[in-house]
Amino acid sequence: MVAPAALPAAGLLYWVGALGALYAAALASYRLLAGLRVWVLGSGAAAVGPALGAWAVVTGATDGIGKAYAEELAKRGMKVVLISRSKDKLDQVSTEIREKYKVETKVIVADFGEREDIYNGIKAGLEGLEIGVLVNNVGMSYSHPEYFLDVPELEKVIDKMVNINITSVCKMTRLVLPSMLERSKGVILNISSATGMYPSPLLTLYSATKAFVDFFSQCLHAEYKSKGIIVQSVLPYYVATKMSKIRKPTLDKPSPETYVRAALGTVGLQSRTNGYLPHALMGWVTSLLPTSTAMNIILKVNKQMRARYLKKMKEK
Repeated sequence: MVAPAALPAAGLLYWVGALGALYAAALASYRLLAGLRVWVLGSGAAAVGPALGAWAVVTGATDGIGKAYAEELAKRGMKVVLISRSKDKLDQVSTEIREKYKVETKVIVADFGEREDIYNGIKAGLEGLEIGVLVNNVGMSYSHPEYFLDVPELEKVIDKMVNINITSVCKMTRLVLPSMLERSKGVILNISSATGMYPSPLLTLYSATKAFVDFFSQCLHAEYKSKGIIVQSVLPYYVATKMSKIRKPTLDKPSPETYVRAALGTVGLQSRTNGYLPHALMGWVTSLLPTSTAMNIILKVNKQMRARYLKKMKEK
């Protein structure tokens, strides 16, 4: 026989569970509908162009996603400032863009991983330019998933990754944002990573730096959207780039060009975006999982990737 006091408690638990399930379903539906609005009903791509300002500035502009942003913005008629550490690569990309898209380009050589102050030189190079778009793309990741203390040359990696993934975003924004505010228009695109959405064990330092970029972007957007500035956090999953070591594009691992065209279509519609429909679906599914579950899945996958890498290195 059930005690009378147990009946109200059982009823309460039932309603708590039912309301929790209803909330989860409503949240999932809202995210799905919001995604449909972006990917099916609208595009913000037309808003990104010379009307924001004559020049676009792209860091890490000689390869992958950065180069794709530089090319796509040039295609839309923007002059482009290319910033990276290799003078030869910068000159090559600069020439390609000038010849193909008939726009003016400028190169600034800067190694964002160095401790020395590179930003005075960048500031001088940007002096007098009407900058409408800043793409904070330069980034550094691990060579392979690894336990924190086992990362090769850990001390050096800590310094370089913080300088490249965090300091560069803050410093470049500090240089470019004031002139945007004077004109009450501008777009800042901060390239984070899907690893910044959830803690990613075995990519600990990279994941944490990209989470910083995501939070920094969200806060800046909240601060300055009323002043005409769009700050977007871009959180891609795998893209076929040198950094990801993926050579052949697939539906869920697109080429940088495919990814960037899709991502630019979300500007003005999403302040925080996975940038590409298959990635958005992956992000939506992951968002339904408890953080602990997502972390366990990520840890398992990264352990498998680590094992494959180490086996390959041993065979060499």
